[in-house]
Amino acid sequence: MNPLLGRLQPYPFEKLRALLDGVTPNPALRPITLSIGEPKHATPELVKTALAGALDGLSSYPATAGTPALREAVARWLERRYALKAIDAATQVLPVNGSREALFAFAQAVIDPGGGAARVACPNPFYQIYEGAALLAGAQPVYLNDGMGFDELDWRGVQLAYVCSPGNPTGHVLGLEDWQRLFALSDRHGFVIASDECYSELYHDELRPPLGALQAAHQLGRAGFERVVAFSSLSKRSNAPGLRSGFVAGDAAILRRFLLYRTYHGSAMSLPVQQASIAAWRDEEHVRANRRLYAQKYRAVLPLVAAPLHTTMPDGGFYLWVRTPVDDAAFARELQRQYNVLVLPGSYLARDAHGVNPGRNHVRVALVAPLDECVEAMQRIGQFARHL
Repeated sequence: MNPLLGRLQPYPFEKLRALLDGVTPNPALRPITLSIGEPKHATPELVKTALAGALDGLSSYPATAGTPALREAVARWLERRYALKAIDAATQVLPVNGSREALFAFAQAVIDPGGGAARVACPNPFYQIYEGAALLAGAQPVYLNDGMGFDELDWRGVQLAYVCSPGNPTGHVLGLEDWQRLFALSDRHGFVIASDECYSELYHDELRPPLGALQAAHQLGRAGFERVVAFSSLSKRSNAPGLRSGFVAGDAAILRRFLLYRTYHGSAMSLPVQQASIAAWRDEEHVRANRRLYAQKYRAVLPLVAAPLHTTMPDGGFYLWVRTPVDDAAFARELQRQYNVLVLPGSYLARDAHGVNPGRNHVRVALVAPLDECVEAMQRIGQFARHL
């Protein structure tokens, strides 16, 4: 077996299962699960119709690069969404089977582990795929704690930097000055930037959508998106996590090599899924409707968060990052036992780095359940916290 597998930490939900072992939730209350970031809103009919209408495509092997029609749909969406010009669908866009597998595979293609000195920068707290991808590529993860400036990290030896904006779990969005500093560091040290933007279409001000990596590069005059690639997905945007559909876009030279890797990796998207994806990327009304549903939840839930708890409205995404008055794991365990509400301890999403675990004494609350369940859950969480 690959000895690098031994460096992987248990996934957060494995830790959560172990934490709750032996816990009997209060049977008088209906269970409410807000621990997993799995969208629960309905998948749009236009996506299902396109999928069902393309089932004859199951009789053909799909190309790893995807169909020209899908790449064109993504390229035009990028241009509309980020005010970009002339995205080359043939060289600057690559369909992937959801952003998760692509974020992992990308490190395997980019990292040169020779000499054992390769490093991968990750935000902290973070989506655990970044760390696992780094470790199995033979690199050492280094962590950029929440609130820590880019210039404070030692970037020597970094070959790849993962960025998540809007962030999971904090919902923080990088501004143009943040991107400018990160691009300057990339120029100085030569690392590639992988921008995870799977939450990019979940935001609260229709006039101020989150800035994307390619958009920032374009605004800063970085023609060709040198050493920058963005990852996006239909899972959150279109409530289609089971479709496993997304894309990578950016630096054509990097994507050409990534395509070579993926050709051997056997990760082509089926033709029916490609047709459903085209329908989704071409339509924005269902995306706006989706945002309205989340906005309704935030309006209802945020006033219920009171001392000793604390949170703020995130810039994007569908999480609440709630500060707890006690240890986050103990909080989550007792909340499940007494009030039958499941949340994720924040320390499970972070690592001890620079003398602190930035997820400690926080829990992540995913506002994915129906509105009434989200409201009831927050009422229970508040009641529990007041009696600590």
